[in-house]
Amino acid sequence: MGERVKNSAFHSCHVLDAKPDARQLWRFSIEDGKVALASEQRLLPAEPLPSKLVGKDWRSLWQRKLNIAWLPADHAFLRVAHLPASDFAEVLSMVELQLEKLSPLPVNQIVWSIEVLPQHAENMQTVVVVIAARHLVEAFLGKLESDGYQPDRLELPQLHQLLATRMEEDGVWIYPSNEGSKHLCLIAWWFGGSLQQLQVLQLPDSLNRSTLLVEQLTKAAWAGEMEGWLTVRPRCHLVADAATAAFLEPSLKQWAEDSVVAVEPLSKAAVAELAAKRSARNEAKANLLPVEYTARYQQKFIDRLWMSGLGGIVAAYIIGVAIYFASLQVLNYQQHSLEKEVASLSPKYTNAMKLKERVEVLQNQLNLKYAALDSLRAASELLPPDLSLSQLHFQKGQKLFLQGTAPQEQVSQLTDYNSALRKATANGDLLFSKVEQPRYETRGQTLAWRFTCDLNRTETE
Repeated sequence: MGERVKNSAFHSCHVLDAKPDARQLWRFSIEDGKVALASEQRLLPAEPLPSKLVGKDWRSLWQRKLNIAWLPADHAFLRVAHLPASDFAEVLSMVELQLEKLSPLPVNQIVWSIEVLPQHAENMQTVVVVIAARHLVEAFLGKLESDGYQPDRLELPQLHQLLATRMEEDGVWIYPSNEGSKHLCLIAWWFGGSLQQLQVLQLPDSLNRSTLLVEQLTKAAWAGEMEGWLTVRPRCHLVADAATAAFLEPSLKQWAEDSVVAVEPLSKAAVAELAAKRSARNEAKANLLPVEYTARYQQKFIDRLWMSGLGGIVAAYIIGVAIYFASLQVLNYQQHSLEKEVASLSPKYTNAMKLKERVEVLQNQLNLKYAALDSLRAASELLPPDLSLSQLHFQKGQKLFLQGTAPQEQVSQLTDYNSALRKATANGDLLFSKVEQPRYETRGQTLAWRFTCDLNRTETE
């Protein structure tokens, strides 16, 4: 069942448990305010992480991914501090002032963070200080980077297990776990309604490790008695699976005088889901990822976006150029084919044009022949009896020249003859497009007349 998360800025969350012998990757989807397990993968050390899942690309701008990595518990030191109640920034400053006292290593060689527990008193609050050697953190991050995983948060899973435990009575809570061949044990001392001490023990891989655990518990109890917060024999709460509980419980019962309570631990998947929920709700504060790594990962992400964008532009340009040259080759091929076709048709076209010209010449000659016959017919048929026609010839096939004589008193017949020629037709069309006025001169008792007529004819197309 997914649990609703208010105002989460993330679309998905990945939790990686990178152990030397095997790696586990959980993917959680955050949709409509709910966190739900989407997939779980177990990978061998040589197997690559699924880059499509853990990698970030353009979609991460609007579908943000949260990558969480779990730091091995033996890399960290845990300290408990009781400070006046205040906001997180002021608590961080107060812890920084006490860091030299709390840290087992020089301050310039560590990475540290804090987790603020719920208040147990009106004006005081309990703070868990998580400290790790910087060179171990950087080596661990380098290994993750080589696997293609860039975490946004570096956490201790034991803290989530601790915060998920309901501590309603005083006692000591023991959380044994195995990381490869290493046997680790988180020990939390809860007295007076608050967490008093927190430590991570690394036990040897031997049959007497339960005895060594009891020795460490005895030393911690003496320290608690000296500090004043341990006043009675503590009750043991063993948060372990059945096999581990069966191995450790006899020694713990002897130490705690049979006061041992077995508690079923959360599964790794449940711890991963709790880590995803707390981070999505911005409740988890302990983050051992150095600030400079956060800035570097962000810059790498921006650089990848720029490079992928430029790569896309270059690819689009190359594709466009390829399409251009391909189109150019096609057009050149079509042009070459067309030129070959034109070249093959050129003799036929030349012959056709010559043939057309010959047809036009013959047609014009034929038209001119008919026009001459029609003109001769009209000139002779319309000629009045008193007029005589002495010359009739064509000028350049366009004009008809008429010349003749008439009695001096028959000027009107000459005018009528001229008008009749204007109206002369052939095949329904006017025979002449223009007939000029007759010109004449008197020669004794006769008139010598002449005029020209423009044939009404068009060139053959």
